[in-house]
Amino acid sequence: MKENFIEVEGLRIRTLEEGSGPAVLLLHGASLGSSADVWTGNLSDLAARGLRVIACDQPGFGLSDNPEDLSVAYRTRFVLAFMDALRLQKARLIGHSQSGRIAVSLALEHGERVPGVVVLGTGSLLPPLPGRGKPDAAEGEEGGSAEPTLEETRRLLEENLFDRSLITPAALQTRHSMSTGKNFQAFLERSRARGGGAKESKRESKPLWQRLGEVRSPLRLIYGREDRGHAAERAALAMELHPGLDLHLIDRCKHLIQWDAAQEFAALSGSFLAEKT
Repeated sequence: MKENFIEVEGLRIRTLEEGSGPAVLLLHGASLGSSADVWTGNLSDLAARGLRVIACDQPGFGLSDNPEDLSVAYRTRFVLAFMDALRLQKARLIGHSQSGRIAVSLALEHGERVPGVVVLGTGSLLPPLPGRGKPDAAEGEEGGSAEPTLEETRRLLEENLFDRSLITPAALQTRHSMSTGKNFQAFLERSRARGGGAKESKRESKPLWQRLGEVRSPLRLIYGREDRGHAAERAALAMELHPGLDLHLIDRCKHLIQWDAAQEFAALSGSFLAEKT
């Protein structure tokens, strides 16, 4: 695995890369402490399937610079700028949690550059259960009003993992270091700006979960059966509404699917994206 820093639109961006072949970008979610490090246990397995796998700390996360614009809309546009900086005309996308929306939005608007998408645990791409309200567009932005202690970081990870033994001292320390300082300040600013994101979503004619049938790029959705927000029930409803939907539920798995079910995730994602070359 190679670690590098590149400049994208004036921002210093950290990347992790492994393998060769068709490019696959791994997009982490928006929870406090998220970074490219959530993928370190997956890069080798995906690369072994003949893929060039690239994860980055998105602007405002990890070791990358904080941007002035911390909105989801900016991070969506950033993916295309990131591809340009890497001289990639096309790239397959794997989006975890909130970044699943980013990946689907790009496939809808720039399908010529996104020849395949895997969505991982994105609750807002599942339909709401009758009487339970609409999906939360701010999904994955968990965190408190003060910098977390190490123990608070552990509890947040525990909420997102079925197998808590995966929270090793090294993994916990990495997550905690990515949850403080400039990353915590960016998290607070994103929290304050959520109202602006809601205004953006209101301009859409219909929510993304209703537009999955419009995605022309090959699309696969993967969810943990034990994930929050009634994921299993809503996944079943999604398959009723979209009979042709390529959707997989993984047992004994919560929100960090790429940790809880690393091998199954790599098999489902790697084979699917490699086939779409």
